[in-house]
Amino acid sequence: MTAPIQAQTKASPPLAEFIALIALISSLVALSIDAMLPALPQIASDLGVQDMRQTQWVITSLIFGMSFGQLFFGPLSDSYGRKFGILTGILLFCLGSMMAMIATSLPMLLLGRVLQGIGVAGPRIASLALVRDIYIGDAMARVMSFVMMVFIMVPMVAPLVGQAVLLAFSWRAIFALFILLSAVAGLWLIIRQPETLSIANRRPFHFQTIWRTSVAVVRHPRVLSFSVTAGLIFGALLSYVASAQAIFQGIYQLGEAFPFYFAALAFGIGVASFANSWLVVRFGAERLSVIGLWGLLFFTALLTLVAFFNQGIPPLSAFMGLGFLMFFCVGILFGNLNALAMVPLGRMAGIGAAVVGSVSNVVAVLVSALVGWFYNDTLLPILLGILACAMLALLIVWWVRHLPDTPLE
Repeated sequence: MTAPIQAQTKASPPLAEFIALIALISSLVALSIDAMLPALPQIASDLGVQDMRQTQWVITSLIFGMSFGQLFFGPLSDSYGRKFGILTGILLFCLGSMMAMIATSLPMLLLGRVLQGIGVAGPRIASLALVRDIYIGDAMARVMSFVMMVFIMVPMVAPLVGQAVLLAFSWRAIFALFILLSAVAGLWLIIRQPETLSIANRRPFHFQTIWRTSVAVVRHPRVLSFSVTAGLIFGALLSYVASAQAIFQGIYQLGEAFPFYFAALAFGIGVASFANSWLVVRFGAERLSVIGLWGLLFFTALLTLVAFFNQGIPPLSAFMGLGFLMFFCVGILFGNLNALAMVPLGRMAGIGAAVVGSVSNVVAVLVSALVGWFYNDTLLPILLGILACAMLALLIVWWVRHLPDTPLE
């Protein structure tokens, strides 16, 4: 029996328009991270940042804000509607963008980025719920596959967008672009997309209920273990992303070609995301996670050895080749680890998903900040950090596989 194409709801835009709208809303996260990478040296110069390692906080501060925003916007969209959650988040995102755009110091810029992160969690969480309200079964999988195609493409082109803005204006104009795109997304949503959550299906917003549910989710061994593991892998990736500009433009002196090399490695994650859709059916999420972790461990160890015998800087060809394989493994791990964390949640899936995302984001920010602080103009600190994350994640996954898969009540 084929799954229904669409749930009963008010008329939505045509499928192609709906996908484009959700893809634009979802892409704000990746765009807010990767479009900033080419601007980091100019930001440091304009704001008088002496230690270039501090510019990495421009990336991690947004993820830090998202960690807390997810806990808020998940229940908010369940109580007041999906459009309210998305539009409230876009408003906060715009306020954070304005603060960052007029920043006169690094702390002011970072505060704006945290506010951006809190706000962008709204579109990210509520848009997924909106898709789930309308499309079900195979139809939802089809819609999300198209959305993910755009979502994967954004990290590949975002640095190029950021660099193009820099060539024409300054780093502050990148934040103006964020405001423009989010405003377009908000107006498009208001005009074309009806609310998908009826008043009868809304749940009261109670902080006490949210707290109790969050504690129950965090105390579940499998949920917590896979959330931390996902955070370690995200942290390993984030430590590279936060240092990407320094690697490609500082170490390898690639200048304006940096976005193209960054896109080539990001393509590894994209290829893996597509391959995972049929690999997971054959091998299963847990087994595939173990395979992915062993692969990440092997390729990172190999690149670390190459770097060690080249004064910490492997040849560009070795970095690109082994880096592509490393990020292919990361792409395999992303979806599977988050899915495994969600398995025991049952009826707590709404708030549970927000808790899982928050835990993994906090772990990722801590990992990235720690690795970034040891950056020394070579690749060794980053590679050793990724190696340590892969080893610890593998140990956790091996341990958690022997725990009972008890669902949350």
